[in-house]
Amino acid sequence: MTKRKLENYKRRLQKNQFGFDDFLNQIQQIKKMGSMKDLVGMIPGAGKAMKDVDIDDDAFKGIEAIIHSMTPNERSTPTTINASRKKRIAKGSGTSIQEVNQLMKQFNQMSKMMKMMQGGGGKKMMQMMQGMK
Repeated sequence: MTKRKLENYKRRLQKNQFGFDDFLNQIQQIKKMGSMKDLVGMIPGAGKAMKDVDIDDDAFKGIEAIIHSMTPNERSTPTTINASRKKRIAKGSGTSIQEVNQLMKQFNQMSKMMKMMQGGGGKKMMQMMQGMK
């Protein structure tokens, strides 16, 4: 990621304008780092716990397909996505409406966490993460 892109990304985060294009960029950056099993192995303690678990490197393909099936406006302004748009996105990505809803829910949770981190709400974020279990 170039310094310019990083500055734009930082500015959007500060203004709470994080969209699906940013999410897609993050996924692509993670994929460039190597296989998922290797990445999990780098997390202290996770390597031993996950050594027998097979992690599919294609895990992000469904997410990418859903995001690529969105219009540029939907990617930049996720709040515009209503039920009929979800149906179209699911059909276009070859996934179900439930999978689109799940991605939307995860995206909204991540956006809330980023907003909390921005305001120095680390304690609130920890409470929210405990509630996700």
